[in-house]
Amino acid sequence: MTYRVCFVCTGNICRSPMAEAVFHARVQDAGLDGLVEADSAGTDGWHEGEGADPRTLAVLEENGYGLDHTARRFRASWFSRLDLVVALDAGHLRELRRLAPTEQDAAKVRLLRSYDPAADRADLDVPDPYYGGADGFDACLEMVEAASTGLLAAVREQVEGRAA
Repeated sequence: MTYRVCFVCTGNICRSPMAEAVFHARVQDAGLDGLVEADSAGTDGWHEGEGADPRTLAVLEENGYGLDHTARRFRASWFSRLDLVVALDAGHLRELRRLAPTEQDAAKVRLLRSYDPAADRADLDVPDPYYGGADGFDACLEMVEAASTGLLAAVREQVEGRAA
């Protein structure tokens, strides 16, 4: 049975597609491709149907990641098919938990940086780089990469637990 993860930010053109690309690469490197699927969405539909922000694509490419992406809006009905919903900031976390049809679904929502043991527990947000320069996208990638190691370990544990 495939373990499904969805990364969620606001518009699904910057942070969440970046997290999707990084995590997908980590899954492949770990040999979990086919056992773990990752995608992304936004809490709002502002950019539905659009590609990722060109700055997101540039920073991903510069760092060896690929991404084929079309923005979409997260739907509450998806909770039933997802194992984990990863919010990129506290606002997304609140919105996703509000959308969750059940308490069990709400419990599936976690902040990405909660998987980074070095992250400041008082501020687990990945800041939105959209209105800034390229340095914000670089910083976003650094945070995503740092959290992806812990996220992969947690997901691997869940996947191996299913196989047992």
